[in-house]
Amino acid sequence: MARYRIGELASAADVKIATIRYYERRGLLPEPPRRESGYREYDRDSVARLRFIKRAQGMGFSLVEIETLLALRVDAEQSCEEVRKQAEAKLAEIEEKIQALQELRLALGQLVAACEVGGPKGECPLLQALEDQSYAS
Repeated sequence: MARYRIGELASAADVKIATIRYYERRGLLPEPPRRESGYREYDRDSVARLRFIKRAQGMGFSLVEIETLLALRVDAEQSCEEVRKQAEAKLAEIEEKIQALQELRLALGQLVAACEVGGPKGECPLLQALEDQSYAS
């Protein structure tokens, strides 16, 4: 069975050593046994777990949500339904963010279009909109 020291684990999982230590403090990665020399000794499951965490983060899951997913991952009694619920909730959240970004893009595009090229700074509609408290979201 392959064993890794923390630097080797970081390289294998493509993360920083500080990230591994942080995940250990958060409980996302179990603290491994130590060699007689005091070095931490990780196994292949640690590599897989770190990669799982990074992929889940890439899909927009927070560390709190990932903690739940990890618990579901190791619980053989759980069905895929709970994982599906988590993913559906994340998908709905992403859809809301996309809608908000599209509205923001439209509003900013209108302000950019209203700007006169080379006009006086004091009459800039974009700056006026940013200063206008009624425009704040």
